[in-house]
Amino acid sequence: MTASRLRLPALFLTATVALAACSSSVGSGSAGGESSSGGSITVYAAASLTGAFNQIGEDFKRANPGTDITFQFGSSGALATQITQGADADVFASAATKNMQQVIDGGEASTSTNFVSNVAEIAVAPGNPKKITTLADLAKPGTRVALCVPTAPCGALARSIFDKAGVTVAPTANEGDVKHTLAIVETGEVDASIVYVTDVKAAGGGADGVEIPAAQNESTEYPIAVLSHAKNSELAIAFVDYVKSDAGQKVLTDAGFSSP
Repeated sequence: MTASRLRLPALFLTATVALAACSSSVGSGSAGGESSSGGSITVYAAASLTGAFNQIGEDFKRANPGTDITFQFGSSGALATQITQGADADVFASAATKNMQQVIDGGEASTSTNFVSNVAEIAVAPGNPKKITTLADLAKPGTRVALCVPTAPCGALARSIFDKAGVTVAPTANEGDVKHTLAIVETGEVDASIVYVTDVKAAGGGADGVEIPAAQNESTEYPIAVLSHAKNSELAIAFVDYVKSDAGQKVLTDAGFSSP
């Protein structure tokens, strides 16, 4: 069977196979490259990337017929642990540099590239029935608040924000990742949660966002890497390059992410 040639956006069509070989230094940050192999890859990615990566995946497959991508979304902390324990993955995109470093320290990646950043926001029910306007409102008696577990980047970020603001919040619920944390706001199980601004945007009418003042807010950078034991490293490199390309970055920007 003759394998199909991978095609990145027009910006990268001038890149040669030699450049693709150079970019095989796993997640090197190369802007282009081609590969003569098709096949499939598995991408482990932070839950907050769900919508954007699903779109990028579809765009990538259209640009590269004969390829397939399987996504595994979840808490970056949990995904990093699975990877260091031998999970069958080709690419890892984390919502925090700490979890990527765990993978690098475990010998599962040699390097990574930060490709977007994100900031936190208070998510509330549509119409904000509890009239929550500040972080201090989350500490009021009777206010039900959901946070991500401390081992998830969104949970660590929320607790850092509370420390900076001098606010003590006892969460009603601690959820495994940011999508589940937002979901129980949407269902009315809690009154508010701390998630990313991109998650509130993705919720559409399911939740409203309350901006956190810049002096109290925190941001997080998202690194991405091709894993050392990728079963299809050439396709994995091409996917990472696509994420960092103008086409991939537009999808991410439209979803509310910012430059790293």
